[in-house]
Amino acid sequence: MTHTFRYITVLLATVTTCFAGRGQEGKSSFDFLNIPTSTHAYTLGGTNISVIDEDINLVNQNPALMGPESDLQLGLNYMKYVGGINLAGATFGKAAGERGAWAAGIQYYGYGKMKSADETGVITGEFSPKDIVFNGIYAHDITTTLRGGVNAKVIYSSYEQYTSWALAVDLGLNYYNADNDLSLSLVARNLGGQIKRYNDTFERMPFDLQIGYTQSLEHAPIRVSVTARNLTRWKLPYPTIESSSYTGSDEIVEKSGFVDNLFRHLIFGVEFLPTDRIYIGVGYNYKTRTDMRTAHRNFLSGFSIGGGIKVRMFGIGVALAQQHTGATTLMVNLSTNLFEFKK
Repeated sequence: MTHTFRYITVLLATVTTCFAGRGQEGKSSFDFLNIPTSTHAYTLGGTNISVIDEDINLVNQNPALMGPESDLQLGLNYMKYVGGINLAGATFGKAAGERGAWAAGIQYYGYGKMKSADETGVITGEFSPKDIVFNGIYAHDITTTLRGGVNAKVIYSSYEQYTSWALAVDLGLNYYNADNDLSLSLVARNLGGQIKRYNDTFERMPFDLQIGYTQSLEHAPIRVSVTARNLTRWKLPYPTIESSSYTGSDEIVEKSGFVDNLFRHLIFGVEFLPTDRIYIGVGYNYKTRTDMRTAHRNFLSGFSIGGGIKVRMFGIGVALAQQHTGATTLMVNLSTNLFEFKK
């Protein structure tokens, strides 16, 4: 166990050092890669890389969460996102021997119809912008408690006459102690770049380094999770509106205090597990809550809720969040083990 933690610590230090220069503040044209495809992860705050569940949809959070137990699993996901955006995808997993597994998947991000216009503002028609991600995933048991995984992604974007291709890789590790139901994970997400630009400028990938912790309570059917992300930079400032006593009006002020920066890195999740086939959870994402302060935030901003149930060979998951008024998001997952149909 000591060797395992030493291995994870060394890898974390290496990855952080190599990619800290990429962790500067800024936006990417590929931020859609950070939208979860798993209802379980979305329930627990939108990002969770350490929760253990027999759900193939979780591999897009951390490829090391997949193993031989994912043999012949098929997962389908759909999300009604903000602004009329619809996301859908499918993932299929297969065991590769006694210690490995592979999966293939596709994710589609559709943004509806938009009007196109020339440089004078004359409407010339409509177009349907979209992003498509093709996944190839492999995971392998390094030891009885440590598993590694890689998720290779081919990304295609089409916005009217502009198109782009990109390649990215997620690298993941998961340590799982079944006796204590303790899970620790480390993920480096979106390593890569464009191979075909939209125009003359290369767009950066949304690289992120994340650590996850999930632990069941000893004497209660409760499981807690904490996920830390954006670990290559400390300061995550955000604008907020404050009333000025001098001018008598509201002013936009940038906040970047120690407590704000700390909690904008962290995502919290709690689950109630009455049986091993049912979970009900709630998540809290402080970064989402503070980001929505200037967008008519309501009380529910930053919170998410959901649950899942397994009935025979099928698993169903539902997650819901309302980050601000008029922006309710709903995600649905369906998973099945095709092996069960042979019985």
